[in-house]
Amino acid sequence: MSGWGGRLVAVVGMMVAVVVTPAAGDSYVGVGHARSFWLHLNGTPTPEWMLAAEARRHAYIVLNAWEHDIGRRIKHYNPDVQVFVYKDLSSTRSYACRGGVDDKHLPAGVGYCEADKKHPDWFLVDGKGKRLEYDGYPGHWQMDVGNTAYQNTWADNVIADAKAGGFDGVFMDNALFPCDAYHPGVCPKKYPTDAAIQAAYKAMLANTRPKFTEAKLKTVANLSNARLHTGGWEAYTEHLDGGFDEWWITFSNDNLLPDYDQGWSRQVAEIAANERRGKLTWVQPHFSPNRTQPLRYAMASYFLVVGDKAAIAEMDKTDDYGDPTARDPMYHWNLGKAEKPYREIGSKLFQRDFTCGAVIVNANPTGSPAVRVELAEPYADERNVPVTSVSLPGTSGTVLRKSC
Repeated sequence: MSGWGGRLVAVVGMMVAVVVTPAAGDSYVGVGHARSFWLHLNGTPTPEWMLAAEARRHAYIVLNAWEHDIGRRIKHYNPDVQVFVYKDLSSTRSYACRGGVDDKHLPAGVGYCEADKKHPDWFLVDGKGKRLEYDGYPGHWQMDVGNTAYQNTWADNVIADAKAGGFDGVFMDNALFPCDAYHPGVCPKKYPTDAAIQAAYKAMLANTRPKFTEAKLKTVANLSNARLHTGGWEAYTEHLDGGFDEWWITFSNDNLLPDYDQGWSRQVAEIAANERRGKLTWVQPHFSPNRTQPLRYAMASYFLVVGDKAAIAEMDKTDDYGDPTARDPMYHWNLGKAEKPYREIGSKLFQRDFTCGAVIVNANPTGSPAVRVELAEPYADERNVPVTSVSLPGTSGTVLRKSC
């Protein structure tokens, strides 16, 4: 069968939509085969059969520093998978100090006991001089990422640990944007505004970048809620090899992000911006297994902008970073290539064509009337049923296949 375009859109009232094509600078080839990742951070058992399966399944895997032996076993099964070590940019952990001695392998870059004894000025404090502890995460103490000495010590320690463990890269958790993250309504005395704390993070990422580049370690940071801060994603990833959006497009089974100035378009643009610059993007939608609307909305949105680097992995429960999460058969589909970017074929209705399929997304709010899209030729839908049109309500999507 030949390729196709979205020839006709039937909206309520049978109005034909205007096609809006993104700027030429947005153009890159899309690969219609999903890449995925696995964050194994909660210490759950990893039998050999699981490691063999997950090594072959994913492009990227993140482990704790003390799990370096697991990383080596994973690389045995798939030398091409990139294994990252977890390190928190923003905190030191008092629970990782025992009897006055910091653990050999830390979830952070600076040990609590070492900092407490020699660098108390590295701890951020509130307006009353009290050290800031993460709300809901006991033993996580916020550090001064804008302090050059902290930056250098953090990077040197992390690089040494990562290289000794045989890791390919570093997953930097908590590259934060609001000054009151983890302690709502309370900002550090030194960084009383969002702009001030963001400047500190940009300085840390920029100043430590040469160290990681020289060490040949990839860097991906958790940039959760970047969509709420204009230019934040691009500013931070400028000094990284990639970014992770922990809450992407679908936040639960029923809370699906529509398009508005800080909504759907901001989050799909994260992938597009990174693909254009040759950077990695990991995105994590949240929903329960077998929930078709959030699954299809997230996967179709992913395929709308994917190039050859972005990866997606669904999550059911918050911070459930243990056993591998659910994996729909859609992850194994191959839509071929997309030579052109997605286009708008109706009001907040978007489409991208692949050589072996197409994806369409309706990013209008949940509960909006369904929009019928007439297809120029038959496709197979997610149930492998032949279709010549699809009907999409707000915050929904479809991933279609055809012979090629």
